[in-house]
Amino acid sequence: MKNNLGLILAKRAMLSPGAEAYVEGADTSKRYTYGELNERCNQIANAYLNEGIKKGDRVAFLLMNSIEFMESYFALAKIGAVVVPLNWRLVPDELEFILKDSGATRLIFDEDFIDTVVELHGRGDKTDVSHWLQVENQDEVCFFAKSYQEFQAKASGEEPDIEAEDSDMLYIMYTSGTTGLPKGVVHTHDSSIWALITFLSTGDLQMIDRYLACLPMFHVGALMPLALNVYRGTCSIVMRSFDPVRAWELIEQEKITTGLCVPAMMNFMVQVPNFERFNYSTLRWIMTGAAPVPVSLTQQYLKLGIGVLQVYGLTETCGPACLMDGESTVDRPSSAGKAFFHTDVKVAKDDGEECAPNEAGEVWVRGKHVMMEYWNRPEATAETLVDGWLRTGDVAVMDEERFIFIQDRIKDMIISGGENIYPAEIEGVLASHPGVKEAAVIGLESEKWGESPLAIIVKSDEGLTVKEVLDFCEGKLARFKQPQGVEFVDEIPRNPSGKILKRLLREDFPGPAPV
Repeated sequence: MKNNLGLILAKRAMLSPGAEAYVEGADTSKRYTYGELNERCNQIANAYLNEGIKKGDRVAFLLMNSIEFMESYFALAKIGAVVVPLNWRLVPDELEFILKDSGATRLIFDEDFIDTVVELHGRGDKTDVSHWLQVENQDEVCFFAKSYQEFQAKASGEEPDIEAEDSDMLYIMYTSGTTGLPKGVVHTHDSSIWALITFLSTGDLQMIDRYLACLPMFHVGALMPLALNVYRGTCSIVMRSFDPVRAWELIEQEKITTGLCVPAMMNFMVQVPNFERFNYSTLRWIMTGAAPVPVSLTQQYLKLGIGVLQVYGLTETCGPACLMDGESTVDRPSSAGKAFFHTDVKVAKDDGEECAPNEAGEVWVRGKHVMMEYWNRPEATAETLVDGWLRTGDVAVMDEERFIFIQDRIKDMIISGGENIYPAEIEGVLASHPGVKEAAVIGLESEKWGESPLAIIVKSDEGLTVKEVLDFCEGKLARFKQPQGVEFVDEIPRNPSGKILKRLLREDFPGPAPV
């Protein structure tokens, strides 16, 4: 058997053809077994082969979470094409850059994005896209596009010839671009399959599980677990887009046992009025990551009897780096855990030398699931991949038992009076205030200290004052870490993976810090 990600679906369909594979969260009457999912996948693969697609051709997806995304991903994997998942929150200029940079010649898109796609099509040779495939529900197909449904229906459901394996490219996933232009992270069939092996050998996922998938599929935190569920034979219940009330409804109706939510989603879920009215007794654990998890939030879920498995990973690692099991979370709720089974993790100085226990440094990760390169970025690749290690840009400490505690991004670190301050620590304290719904901290230029922390807060209690926030931090943080100012906002900007967009906050609050 070739090392091809698409063949994982074919193998699972052979072993468990009647097992439920996929349920649409918006309309749960749409259910597919592994046999049905694989046949639909083969139809798309053969349809593209009939159109003359070649190994290595790039196909972009501008799709909401859907069966079309899932089946097309595995279809293109089988025939050796390269998937380029697009963040549908981006504007046309940003999408144009990614399409051109990746060299995508084909695009599959939802009718939700017709206006954006019409604009991209009108830009002519500013992209290389010449084949447009529209998933239609109600609207007519654009004059320049083909109907996805018709395209699929005309093709055979037989297994296509497998055209890729091992180190052949599988997808180019562009980073969210929190600073500067996004970079295309290249993963291969090998790196993606090793990510599945690594997760399965470390985490607690069972064939009988029913997994809630609510992150957008253009993110590694969604795409990798969906492939993992196929590998394991688990059923995925997929939300087209996240809604906290609907998440609780699905947990009850579909008897969800596991899932992955970013901390912001978990926070929104426990803010649903009377959420306890839903039956969540089947929910064994929720995995969370992509941003530091406030200790108070972890403890809130643990009190509900729901395990919290904290995962630390990156697009560049195809997901895995560190995992915190449910039992250890009770004793170390602020830790991201230890390295995955087939993964090496160290906290290192700039020269790569490992730091002493509890000494802050940069997280370096090594494993067969690490990316091949940044697409068309040899200098960025050379800076990030060093002697087989991936430099993450994250600051952490590691204790004597090799538990990792993520501090923050290196670029977000605040230096005040010569002391290093990690915003995530202050954000964790602020999040424990009952009147705070969300919190973010940035550094403002300070004539006296160089930089000083500014707290940016979304209230859950409209009566909350600046003085109450500052008084709350007294005694909970060293004096040099105390916020020197507070700003209240209606919303904190985040990227689709839940990470706070500090760049936008710095633009909104340029300073200087209060004297």
